[in-house]
Amino acid sequence: MTRLSAGILMYRGSAQALELLLVHPGGPFWAKKDLGAWSIPKGEYDQGEDPLTVARREFEEELGVSPPQSSFLPLGVLLQPSRKVITAFALPGDFDPATLKSNPFELGWPPKTGRMQSFPEIDRAQWFAPGEAREKILPGQSPFIDRLLERLGG
Repeated sequence: MTRLSAGILMYRGSAQALELLLVHPGGPFWAKKDLGAWSIPKGEYDQGEDPLTVARREFEEELGVSPPQSSFLPLGVLLQPSRKVITAFALPGDFDPATLKSNPFELGWPPKTGRMQSFPEIDRAQWFAPGEAREKILPGQSPFIDRLLERLGG
């Protein structure tokens, strides 16, 4: 069965000084990864759920704040190398990365010890210029940046 995911690419600034908000996944697997490891805030959902409703919920769960009440700009759908299908929306807004409060998840760590540890789903959030965001984001999500720039006329 196809895994579905929905998320929000928040942006701020003008075409000359545009910044994009990306998040870095928490947990030991991602701890030392940077380039090609960041993502838009997103999460999985079941067939029949509304992708925009899911994107709003996941934004709040991963960042600890509700997305602003604003017009969402559809960025379409991308099939990821993992075969997951991501639907994304862009949204103008602002977020202070210092206020990040992500939901935790449980993981057996270290492996084969039987110990469970809690890690944040997202361990950092940061604003990036589009060029740097393309380097930081998971490669399968980079077309969302291009689509946003096209729609903003940049």
